[in-house]
Amino acid sequence: MQEPRLASLQLCGHQAALQAFRQAMQGGRLPHAWLITGPPGIGKATFAFRLARILLGGEDELSPAGRRVSAATHADLLVVARGFDEKRQKYRSEIVADDVRPINFFLRRTAAEGGWRVVIVDGAEYMNRSAANAVLKILEEPPPATVLLLTCSAPGRLLPTIRSRCRKLELAPLDAADMSAVLRAQAPEASDTEIQRVMAEAHGAPGRALALLADKGGEIASLVHEVVQGITPLRSYEVAETILRRDYGFSLFFSLLSDTLQIQARQAARQGNPQCVALANAWEATMRKHAETERFNLDKQEALLEAMTIASRE
Repeated sequence: MQEPRLASLQLCGHQAALQAFRQAMQGGRLPHAWLITGPPGIGKATFAFRLARILLGGEDELSPAGRRVSAATHADLLVVARGFDEKRQKYRSEIVADDVRPINFFLRRTAAEGGWRVVIVDGAEYMNRSAANAVLKILEEPPPATVLLLTCSAPGRLLPTIRSRCRKLELAPLDAADMSAVLRAQAPEASDTEIQRVMAEAHGAPGRALALLADKGGEIASLVHEVVQGITPLRSYEVAETILRRDYGFSLFFSLLSDTLQIQARQAARQGNPQCVALANAWEATMRKHAETERFNLDKQEALLEAMTIASRE
């Protein structure tokens, strides 16, 4: 199942972060690198594209420049992200050195329209060591009139030296009005009941809400909730069988489980609960298990059982 992409949507919410960027820009000392963080599905890519439109003179999304930025075809914009494998219908597990190599070629030439050059690295936490080192080198010696926008759900996975060279913008959950606006625009066929159901479980993250809408009746979400509450080995087999019988059940289960563990880890950290470390480790282990299973075509039932064991311990 291809993940929802919100990059070209009209931005809803995140006004405080947007104002911080505008103030930096108006002050004449715009940082050359920004780390845009927040939970999965919160709208980090959408926000990054909005900043790119501001920098490239296309803040009006319907203007010629705005359309080119939204489509990632603007000559002064480069977008780097995990590639999508059309044959296997899924995103690759890592951003590798070959993915970030075009940044150097892009930055060697002058801006086509005489202004800023903008690079978006979407999902920076997926960079492997080689890719991260290549990006770090650029951050250490940034060319003039260049802004790098890194989106990241797990900044702790980045090299400390990358984090230290970026100004951080953390996106807060959307309120009910903004969530409703996004969902009604993106899922006009959804009923009011469905929208209310997913809003209650999405924690202000529109991407998570769209994934929940794909889970008709909330079956997979209910199974995720059951797993994190604790599950017996026998019940784990039953849950795995149910997931594998559903279209896109495997990917959706891991997506919702990953989001749930990360949300719990964040909440525990804010409360000073030491359980946050175990939850973060569980999140990383399940994310790694999903990536390895997809990448090497491993047994999906075994991956589900292992992920449920990890999550049930926390």
